[in-house]
Amino acid sequence: MNICGLQKTTLLDYPGRVAATVFTGGCNFRCPFCHNSQLLKEPLTAAYSSEETLAFLTKRKGVLEGVCITGGEPTLCYDLEDFLTEIQALGLAVKLDTNGYNPNVLKRLCDRGLVNYVAMDIKASKENYGKAAGVPKLRIESINESVEFLLSGSVPYEFRTTVVRGLHTSQDFDGIGPWIKGCSEYYLQCFAETGHILAPGLYSAFTKDEMLGFAKQVSPFVGKVVLRGIEY
Repeated sequence: MNICGLQKTTLLDYPGRVAATVFTGGCNFRCPFCHNSQLLKEPLTAAYSSEETLAFLTKRKGVLEGVCITGGEPTLCYDLEDFLTEIQALGLAVKLDTNGYNPNVLKRLCDRGLVNYVAMDIKASKENYGKAAGVPKLRIESINESVEFLLSGSVPYEFRTTVVRGLHTSQDFDGIGPWIKGCSEYYLQCFAETGHILAPGLYSAFTKDEMLGFAKQVSPFVGKVVLRGIEY
């Protein structure tokens, strides 16, 4: 496992659980608004070995309830399945953050009971996906395969979109709503400029009222729409 970071305790990354977050390096997308751009640059140097990470989780399993595996894109790790098997053996639940571009890996991990919860990014509407993901010739069929798999209800999940002024418009949400129809939980995350994004200075956040408007567009198609990064 190419583990480039470890957040030892979080109450935010795994809904309803005290968790640790493991950051893997490398990604098959180049989203210009990515706030973990340091995990994309080659050469990547692992900060922790799998053995060190598992030793930490073993010590903390009396406190922790779960582990969030994020990135980068974790499904690129060839030994992810073995790593998740070890985590599950500790009695810890696993949340996987993914861009959904490796649907076969996602399905296999879920079918083998190695993932308890999936958070999948919906980068934009289908028409705008390549631009938002930074991959002009992106295969939207792969994204759609992951969407359809999660909508089937095989594993608890959420869809989420980081909403970025300069990349998204209301037309994106006209397209996203019907695409994820039947989703129980959809999160709209307000973009925040961290200073570490791939294309700094080009993008900004929408206002609360604008975000509420996007939520209203999607709400007829999903069970619940929640805004993140917005103060009420």
